[in-house]
This record gives sequence, C-alpha cells and structure tokens, in this order.
Amino acid sequence: MNDILHQTYALGQSIWYDSISRGAIRGGELKKLLEAGVRGVTTNPAIFQKALAGSADYDADVKALIAAGKSDAEIYDALTLSEVREACALFRPLWDESR
Repeated sequence: MNDILHQTYALGQSIWYDSISRGAIRGGELKKLLEAGVRGVTTNPAIFQKALAGSADYDADVKALIAAGKSDAEIYDALTLSEVREACALFRPLWDESR
C-alpha cells in the first residue's frame, strides 16, 4: 500500500482518508496512514456523528461540557474543533513540506 500511495502522489494525485475520529488520531492510525502516503482527511457532520456515536472516547468530554452548561451546538463545536486541531497537528509536516 505504501508504494502505491506514494506513486499515486508522484503522479499528481492525493489520496485522502474519508473519516476522522479521536481513536484514529490518538491511537496512531491516522499517523500510520500519513506515513503510508495519505495526504489528507475529510470530515463533515455525518462523519463526526459516526465518530461520536460509535465510540466511548468522547463520553468524558461530553459529560464535562454538559456539566459546564454547554448547549448541544457548543458541545458539538468543542468536540469537532478539538479533533480537527489534533489532525492538523499531524498534517503540519505535510503542509510545511508542500509550501
């Protein structure tokens, strides 16, 4: 897989991972995909809904935000912005490299 993704990029195509989750970011899966040649990640409300509903990774943060009196929209924004920031940190070397 590694060679194919790098060869694809050399031909001018960038392969993106169509998912984002705390588990993939913090568990190292996204970093491994980047090392294999993935050049980006997509996200949208449906992807976040799947990540939030499909994992207990967010439970403690959701409980803390509820206890802080945050609205549903504020909770969603806090969680999704956190995930995007963490993913951006992983992608920073690619961004620097691409100038």
